[in-house]
Amino acid sequence: MPKVPVYNISGSQVGEIELSETVFGITPNQHVLHEAVVMQLASLRRGTHDVKNRSEVRGGGRKPWRQKGTGRARQGSIRSPQWVGGGTVFGPTPRSYAYKLPKKVRRLALKSALATKVNANEIFVLDALTLDAPKTKDMVKLLNNLKVGKALIVAGEQDANIALSARNIPGVKFVDATGINVLDLLHHDALVITKDAVAKVEEVFA
Repeated sequence: MPKVPVYNISGSQVGEIELSETVFGITPNQHVLHEAVVMQLASLRRGTHDVKNRSEVRGGGRKPWRQKGTGRARQGSIRSPQWVGGGTVFGPTPRSYAYKLPKKVRRLALKSALATKVNANEIFVLDALTLDAPKTKDMVKLLNNLKVGKALIVAGEQDANIALSARNIPGVKFVDATGINVLDLLHHDALVITKDAVAKVEEVFA
């Protein structure tokens, strides 16, 4: 089982914790990680792109000239796709890019992301994380004590004081244990997680 230090909010080591081998100690699967990141990025796309087809452009209600006898090619509308100002054929229309990977693949991807943090020594386990009031200054002090910058902070449950203290710091994001995901783990340089959050993650994914 991988062992990592446990810190307090002052940045001092106060012990060690054994992490679950089946969650934090697996060999990361790079292909599955890539698939999970692509899925999450696709889900973030707005998909609001739109063009006008021949039924949506203005004009073209009358046949431009008679069918026969003019020497020109037959035309039914000046807003057909081959005309300047005509409708677009097979252009993009609003749609959702979201899709889902199988549950086992998503679980493996999250385990691989957690194991990647452990292997790179980018995981910082806190014995506890509580703030009496939402103060950005206190959160900056905590991160400085741990010597981390761009960090994902994970607690056992939602905490308004922690969330409000972290949201104005560039490169820092706070989620609870149920909101942890592959994209956030790989996007941030460090994972700052509490002991109770570790226990919840292991309970769900072990």
